[in-house]
Amino acid sequence: METAVEKKTENNVEQQRPTRHRIYSPAVDLYRKEDTFYLYADIPGADENSVDVSVEKNLLTIKARVEEPAYENMNLVYSEYGVGDYERSFRLSEEIDVDQIQAKVKNGVLELVIPVSKPSTKKIQVKSE
Repeated sequence: METAVEKKTENNVEQQRPTRHRIYSPAVDLYRKEDTFYLYADIPGADENSVDVSVEKNLLTIKARVEEPAYENMNLVYSEYGVGDYERSFRLSEEIDVDQIQAKVKNGVLELVIPVSKPSTKKIQVKSE
């Protein structure tokens, strides 16, 4: 089943930066209600000032920068929590109205409202002769 938003990068893939600062592919959920898609991306530690959402040539890209917390005068004994940036891209179909996409972040979750501007199927009238 084809959707108007296609996955471009693999889910939950880590990439390593030379500075040892990781880039995570955020987990996402995608819902559709009538003529609107709702995309939710987990980006813990990011706020509205560190999130960048862009569309170029129908490629929707989500980026978020998260700074590592500074623990002064402490030695790390054990670590399971990985701090890093987030990046993920999706190919949009021609039916998406990219000028009307809205974004907001709350409690570490980015919500994108992605409206459909035109239907993906067109009914062709058949005439008889």
